[in-house]
Amino acid sequence: MTRSIGAYVVEGATVHAQVVSDQGVEFALRGDISDAEPAVAVSSVLETNPALRRNLWAYAKTWFLAYTTPLTAALSVPDPEAQEKALAQAEVSKKSLLKQADAFAKTAQWIADVADDLSSVELKHGWCSACYTQEEHWKSNRPFGQLPVYVCQGCGAPTLPCFAPECDNMAVRDRGAVRVPQFCAEHRHDLPGFEKSQGSFGELYEYEDYLNYEKPNLDRRTKIVATTAVVAGTAVPLTLLAAPAIGGAIGSLGIFGGLSGAAATSHGLALLGGGSIATGGLGMAGGTAVVTAVGAAVGGALGASVTNAYLREDSSFRIELLRPGKGGVPVLVANGFLSDNSSDKWGGWKQIVDQRYPNSPVYRVMWGAKELKDFGVFGANAIGKAGAVGAVKAGGAVANKAAAKALGGIAWPAFLISDLAKNPWHVAKSRADKTGAILGDLLARTTASSYVLIGHSLGARAMVVAAQTLTTNPGAPRIEAAHLLGAAIGAKSDWTSLAEAVDEAAYCYHSSRDMVLKYVYAAAQAGQRAAGLDGFKPDTPKIINIDVSELVATHFEYQKNVVLAQPGSSQSTV
Repeated sequence: MTRSIGAYVVEGATVHAQVVSDQGVEFALRGDISDAEPAVAVSSVLETNPALRRNLWAYAKTWFLAYTTPLTAALSVPDPEAQEKALAQAEVSKKSLLKQADAFAKTAQWIADVADDLSSVELKHGWCSACYTQEEHWKSNRPFGQLPVYVCQGCGAPTLPCFAPECDNMAVRDRGAVRVPQFCAEHRHDLPGFEKSQGSFGELYEYEDYLNYEKPNLDRRTKIVATTAVVAGTAVPLTLLAAPAIGGAIGSLGIFGGLSGAAATSHGLALLGGGSIATGGLGMAGGTAVVTAVGAAVGGALGASVTNAYLREDSSFRIELLRPGKGGVPVLVANGFLSDNSSDKWGGWKQIVDQRYPNSPVYRVMWGAKELKDFGVFGANAIGKAGAVGAVKAGGAVANKAAAKALGGIAWPAFLISDLAKNPWHVAKSRADKTGAILGDLLARTTASSYVLIGHSLGARAMVVAAQTLTTNPGAPRIEAAHLLGAAIGAKSDWTSLAEAVDEAAYCYHSSRDMVLKYVYAAAQAGQRAAGLDGFKPDTPKIINIDVSELVATHFEYQKNVVLAQPGSSQSTV
């Protein structure tokens, strides 16, 4: 039996990657690592498999980056002492990239082994749990004694009939021997339902019915059975993947080309069923990576899978109808950290919304309760929880250098945690991004023609991501206007997608007296300036910065002091 996988540099950034199946069938790709679709260097029956192409090329890119990018960046650091630390970090990054490259390689090898000899006679037709489409699944001619393997003719992922009784769907087939039952995406609760996830649900308040699962979660029951079996001494794995396998769908849709190898791998975006949204979702990129990766799939089955994964992480997420309205454009409001008054169902928004949108139905987005609380007490290790919350509010309430310096001193210990998964700011920021992705997908499924988005702090960030997400689906509702108060998002960026999302404008209400954004945000973001402090840069006719510094002295005074802009408002104090 011959099988192997490898890659080598041809010249510069041109890489050659090849795989040989266990039956001796060879397939190879060659191209520049910036190429979304490399050229076929060695042709065979394997080249028709999208998942194999994606994983083989992802392996080549990640392998190349492991030996180039971290070291190059470290050597560019001028200070000798800093360079030594950078080189140590580069070694850690290299090991991480090589680990990811190895995962892609194993997946590519597995697909090659099962896809080199398929039978179009022995086939099944059903929903695929990798790409969420109805496809034919051809059986692989595997050696005698092995459990059967099928290959989806849409995405190329290895599959297996769902173990649930009378279920015609296909589950993602794990590598090697399968010692626990394999269930389809419906019976794993990776998405509410195959057919349901393809369509819309009407008014926004109907979202809960849409999210209800159509089938029981048999995967959960398997975990219980497995635990009992272990106690009884049977060697059965305890852990099954909890997050949905979105990779096969991404690979089959060709969306991987939208991300560089570094972005796709470093944020945990797997390319085949069996890969998952890892702990912390897509890392620092959060929902923003979903915007790039999912694209027009927002409002479709892949978008439903991502939304479902994020909702399973955030049990506090819900959308509450505050009032039904009298025919105006629906308004969504979202709070940020330390601005969520639980005693007020409106969260402080009633006056400001009533003035500008008196006839609109109003919804409030509840999200990230744990993350926002943890970020609010980010200095707890140093001064205790009560003191940390008080320090943030006190630091934001006085505009002098001494207070700002003290606030920065509280913030830095938590923000210097090297593991971003444990860093309270990055976890909260990632949750805001994911919340934006959820909103984008849910809004895309409604029958409304447009919405107004209003948010404060990290809530404003979530609204920006939601607006950007909607632009990736031409048939999605438009955003009439976005009002972003003290937005905890970087000021400088390419805001084309935000401008394209709004019909009227995206209004950024910023205050130079906002000490939380000036010091806490800057500390967390390595000196980056927040849009809520300076305004978006660059602004455009549809990105309007409104300086409210005379009215807003702290991060917690926007709602009670700002009047939402009308069409035609200039870049001046409201």
